[in-house]
Amino acid sequence: MTEKSEEVCESCELHENLLKIVKEMMPEETELYDLAELFKVFGDSTRIRILFVLFEAEVCVCDLAKALNMTQSAISHQLRILKQNKLVKSRREGKSVFYSLSDDHVRTIIDQGRNHIEED
Repeated sequence: MTEKSEEVCESCELHENLLKIVKEMMPEETELYDLAELFKVFGDSTRIRILFVLFEAEVCVCDLAKALNMTQSAISHQLRILKQNKLVKSRREGKSVFYSLSDDHVRTIIDQGRNHIEED
């Protein structure tokens, strides 16, 4: 069994000019936390599947449940998370609630992720 060695510096030499740039450019901790929380939302394949349906059309919960072969309750739970994170919006029409993407940023995030995983 081969032992893996970690790639670390052999001597500790600080590069103050780089550290200064990093410190100036690093977002506030609250912004980093919010960003990490947003990306957690994309960590569920059911939510990703819902977003792919919404790329094509505004749909009601009934249609989403049928398209994804899931219960309306399960779909509603995931939609609530997507809505809380401002990725989808809803509108009521009679007895139906229709969902759509909040804006084009959602598609861009997914497209960038797809491009990344398809890289060689």
